[in-house]
Amino acid sequence: MATDAPLRLRVLESITDVPAAAWDALLEPDVPPFVRHAWLAAMEESGSARPETGWEPHHFTLWRGQGLVAASPAWRKHHSMGEYIYDFAWANAANQLGIEYYPKLLVGAPLSPATSPRFLIARGEDVPALRHALVQAAIESAREEGCSSVHFLYPSEEEARFLEEQGLARRLTLQFHWKNPGYRGYDDYLARFDSKRRSQLKRERGAAASQRIHVRTVRGDELGPEHARRAYAFYEATCESRGPWGQVQLTEDFFLRAFRALPETVELVQAERGGKVIAGAFNLATPTHLYGRYWGCFEEHPFLHFHVCLYHSVDECIQEGRKVFEPGAGGEHKISRGFEPTAVHSAHLLFNRTLDRAVRDFLHRERTHLGAAVAEAEQIAGLKPWPLPGR
Repeated sequence: MATDAPLRLRVLESITDVPAAAWDALLEPDVPPFVRHAWLAAMEESGSARPETGWEPHHFTLWRGQGLVAASPAWRKHHSMGEYIYDFAWANAANQLGIEYYPKLLVGAPLSPATSPRFLIARGEDVPALRHALVQAAIESAREEGCSSVHFLYPSEEEARFLEEQGLARRLTLQFHWKNPGYRGYDDYLARFDSKRRSQLKRERGAAASQRIHVRTVRGDELGPEHARRAYAFYEATCESRGPWGQVQLTEDFFLRAFRALPETVELVQAERGGKVIAGAFNLATPTHLYGRYWGCFEEHPFLHFHVCLYHSVDECIQEGRKVFEPGAGGEHKISRGFEPTAVHSAHLLFNRTLDRAVRDFLHRERTHLGAAVAEAEQIAGLKPWPLPGR
């Protein structure tokens, strides 16, 4: 590919302004689904991530002639919901200083707290140069559009280091991921706990049998529109149970579009009792990773959440040979069930110097406490080193 032709920046008001084939050609084969054209299009066209909901598409693309060579999915945001790397305190501080915090510019995927590339670069291109061009485009556009700041959420660690070199403030926060060091079966996973914890996990998973609940995963050709509607019903039920923090942001049409456009990626875990589906979890899968997104239930039963959202999928990850299971943001209850503390990244630039200095100071102090938080989580998890003797 010729790299000496001049670059042309084009900012898209919709992901559908670029052909899906051109966008997806920038992706590596094992990329998480959250930056695929079909996922972003489902977000926009369903009305889930549109200006009316506070997500204004503002995607950066770089072209050589008629060829798309680089892109970053981005949004002008009018609130901080659906991001999971929270900056509400920063918005409050801005308000106290008389600074309009919104809109802000967010580079990332809506409602998707999972690490995935933020710089999509065509093969054969100068990666550092095009990354630099995209960062500068984001900063200049944000200033011109009256945004207070630029935020790159959930970039890879390597991208986060690059952004720090470009002058953005780097933030580290924790998620809890299950990792497969080479388990041969579910018993290998249980063997890493002491006997008390092992009995706890067996009891929690085994409760389903006494409750006459059967859990299974629906995937591939078996999935249909009824499963998409069911996934939305689970999501809606959970949101409504959480009060003001459980705002319904995705529409039923999003689930219908995602199930239709990404059949090889979407999975639905279902818990059935007496011939009726009573709970479930909407997951996304690649050959190496499982991503847990939304869960819900229509009946409450002890330990049902742990079985549907954690234990069942851990077992299936071992069977499928997947290396990582990311069950989403938050959830310290995951630690004692073998999910390990894992750093996730973000990078931030605030245009008001006073606010930017305050945020950088906060991030420095936050980072100094991260090591203690990791150590505490590892102690709670109590996983024995792998491989275990005899393995």
